[in-house]
Amino acid sequence: MSSRSPVRALARLTQPFLSFLRTTAASGGLLLLATAAALAWANGPFSASYRAMLAWPLSVGAGAHAARFTLHALVDDGLMSLFFLLVGLEIKRELVKGELATARQALLPAVAALGGMVAPARIYVALNLGHGTASGWGTPTATDIAFSLSCARLAGGRIPPSVVVLLTALAIFDDLGAIVVIALFYGDGVTLAALAPVAAALLALALLNRQNIHNPYVYLVVGAGLWWALHRAGIHPSLAGVALGAAIPAHAARPGDVVLSDVAAEIAGLDAGTEGSRDAAVQAIEKHLEAAQAPLDRIEHELTPWVAYVVVPAFALTNAGVELGALSLADLASPVTLGVALGLLVGKPLGVMTATWAAVRAGLSPMPRGATWGHLLAVSSLAGIGFTMSLFIGQLAFSAPADLNRAKAGILIGSLASAVAGVAIALAQPRRPDGSTG
Repeated sequence: MSSRSPVRALARLTQPFLSFLRTTAASGGLLLLATAAALAWANGPFSASYRAMLAWPLSVGAGAHAARFTLHALVDDGLMSLFFLLVGLEIKRELVKGELATARQALLPAVAALGGMVAPARIYVALNLGHGTASGWGTPTATDIAFSLSCARLAGGRIPPSVVVLLTALAIFDDLGAIVVIALFYGDGVTLAALAPVAAALLALALLNRQNIHNPYVYLVVGAGLWWALHRAGIHPSLAGVALGAAIPAHAARPGDVVLSDVAAEIAGLDAGTEGSRDAAVQAIEKHLEAAQAPLDRIEHELTPWVAYVVVPAFALTNAGVELGALSLADLASPVTLGVALGLLVGKPLGVMTATWAAVRAGLSPMPRGATWGHLLAVSSLAGIGFTMSLFIGQLAFSAPADLNRAKAGILIGSLASAVAGVAIALAQPRRPDGSTG
């Protein structure tokens, strides 16, 4: 074994954030294909099979305790829990040891995200007040990180890296805000008697974290129990993923310098040992390196490709199938469609830019390095790509199929228009001298 191998292995431990960005941005293309497939399937000659696929009955568990779902509901309630677990892990990692680890780093994207949620909600409510659909205000408040980062990459060298980081951090805080909105406003009628198992599972996760337990499988087992308890209590079970992500330790079991010392000792003994002892030393090195990797980083690394390439496309395939033939011009001009579309296209950049300008002007936070207001306007527009989280909230907010269909149309229109506007504004900015892509 080369003496550089442990160094390379340890270097991989520093890559989760960059890997997350690459995978998330690259998954935007697959997400777009899944959306196109859903629209074509739902509106083509086999549209009946699309509806049959969504209604396909499934069950989790056995006997009287089995939970029964349609395929559509299982994707929303089950697979999307993995999406929310990844969101929870990403939020915790960035807050604990990443780009948002200090108040000064976190302040600007947090303020921008808040402005980017309040303005779309106000636009939506202003258009829907008195129409019985004002409760859907949460739908246009979200940002889709995969699509927005993919569009940022299309701008080539026009957007500085610091602004891409701001967009990523803004989307992370936006996800956190969406989680709060879902938890507080879009429950299914909580069964208070069923809250005891929920509390017990949350307490177990807190104790595992408090005792510094680093076995990720223990957390996953308790997290599965929390998912079940939330489902039984009438609280959306995807929130189990967020709670689980918050509980998983963000630091390694052993300090890096200690691990390096142990690995060096194992390597030093390789030349003098027998073949059997060398195999044992290699296994010991692997264990040492595992101890240097935080459970959070380990789970995030394993989970990111599955969420990016399986979970989110599956969600798009089962939720983006808007029946265009069922939409009239009156539907497209309805308060729901206009409220969602204008909330994303106008409300998002208005809220993000206003909040960012106020924070910079008040001296609360500096401008991102190398950024101009044109760059910030571009990413503020890209923040209006709601898609995944907007569709998710829309599923919870609208019980009437007609209103949900109108909301989905608004999401697609607003997100597409925001993408075009954001990329166009970015391409209008001067290319940076180094020619890098940002």
